[in-house]
Amino acid sequence: MATTLQTLDRGLHALELIAEHADGISVAELAERLDVHRAIAYRIVTTLEQHGLVARSSEGALRLGAGISLLASRFEPQLRAVAQPLLQALAKATRATAFVSVAQGEECVVLLVAEPEEGLLRVSYRVGSRHPLTQGAAGIAILAGRTPRNDDSEEVRQARADGYSLTRGQLQRGAVGVASPVATPQFRSGVEACVGVVAMDDLDTERAIREVKAYAHRLAELVGR
Repeated sequence: MATTLQTLDRGLHALELIAEHADGISVAELAERLDVHRAIAYRIVTTLEQHGLVARSSEGALRLGAGISLLASRFEPQLRAVAQPLLQALAKATRATAFVSVAQGEECVVLLVAEPEEGLLRVSYRVGSRHPLTQGAAGIAILAGRTPRNDDSEEVRQARADGYSLTRGQLQRGAVGVASPVATPQFRSGVEACVGVVAMDDLDTERAIREVKAYAHRLAELVGR
């Protein structure tokens, strides 16, 4: 902790803990998880509330506030600027449509797309396309990047263990998708993202898996700077 501000560090850790509890968390529980006195937890929560980053229900449950969405919306243009060149390179390396998708509520939304200049028959995957997080390589990869839950599907558990998700025909007949979560602290309390590719049945999946994981790691490094 010698090179960090303890109070700021606790506040950011509090946001991460609150983000992990969709049903809310009490101040007492938060204090216990932070290993601080309840009075300190109250001061942290009050500060976060004043900045719109935390909201408290009438029952006292803490959830992320609307300010998180505002920060996320401002972050996405920065993500686009960093990710687009990487996607172009990924599309060229795999000869498949490359994408960055993000979580919005219970849906997976395509944020960026790069098409290969040549190669396999292209799959229609447009910016703004959305589907349930529980379907498709992108959605499963994003869920795999979250804290494990008892009700996680076997697909999510496997993707978390492997570091990638591979699906066939879930969103479009004949389409093969490979995606890997972008694992960086910058996404924990706001944007959840993944990098992936999609093509038809003759996609070189071994190469796609290798390249997708590498580019997801590279994007995490760039965003985490």
